[in-house]
Amino acid sequence: MKKEDKGVIIEKLGQLIKEYPHFYLVDTTGLNAEDTTAVRGICFKKEIKMVTVKNTLLEKAMIASGTDFSPLFDYLKGTTSVLFTHKANLPARLIKDDSKFVVKGLKGAYAEGGFYGPDQLNELASLKSKEELIADVVALLQSPIKNVVSALQSGSNNIHGVLKTLGERPE
Repeated sequence: MKKEDKGVIIEKLGQLIKEYPHFYLVDTTGLNAEDTTAVRGICFKKEIKMVTVKNTLLEKAMIASGTDFSPLFDYLKGTTSVLFTHKANLPARLIKDDSKFVVKGLKGAYAEGGFYGPDQLNELASLKSKEELIADVVALLQSPIKNVVSALQSGSNNIHGVLKTLGERPE
């Protein structure tokens, strides 16, 4: 590979690292073309960008990004594919739960501003996305208001019923 080509690849990887806030390094050693195509198809449907790269080029792109990704450098051995995503937990859930998603396993990940190793797949799968956290907060904020409104509505019906009954009673 020519030096110019390597420079272009490093630049494109750097753009992906900046564009996507989370990425996973997965082991794709021994995957045949059919399995790789199936994995790419699943990733495409889930809005995950899968890129298979040379480890040295990925390391250079990480260094050039300006962020310290050195905790991931030890995982850059063998055949590595990078799963770029906007949702931190999605690739982990795919690796853990989807039997059609054929990868040898997680090597490492950068998600939610932290570094994760291959033994932390369950933690990554249980991470909540930004949208899920916002929905939880909104639900928590709405819950007391709904209870108050419900109590006021049921109370007015009860008071109205009591007043109506008292008004209809003969003296």
